[in-house]
Amino acid sequence: MGPNPEGLILYTTDGYMSAQLSSGERGPFESGDIFGGSTNEYVKAGRSYIAYSGPFHFDEKKGRLEHEMFVSFFPNWKGQRQVRLFEIDKDRLHLGPDHPMTVDGRPQTASLIWKRATPQL
Repeated sequence: MGPNPEGLILYTTDGYMSAQLSSGERGPFESGDIFGGSTNEYVKAGRSYIAYSGPFHFDEKKGRLEHEMFVSFFPNWKGQRQVRLFEIDKDRLHLGPDHPMTVDGRPQTASLIWKRATPQL
């Protein structure tokens, strides 16, 4: 997602989560029509965005966090339940997969550091 990614991850008290992550360098489509982009615009947009939502499962005793994908921008993840390694450090949440994922044709392990958002009260 480049040097300046943007995004939000949300966890609700009733057990759902949503993650949205994008490159900070995304340009607008030439057309203002959400379904009117060129093939090249859609390819660029798709390669610079990750999103999924669904229930999350947390076992505090085991220190295990799982994200279950009800919906996902990457169709292969739909219906999956993926383990996330995590660490909480003050206002930061460190997240990563428990095993490498295929990215650009090779196995890679990436971790993310999410900073707590300022409450909108």
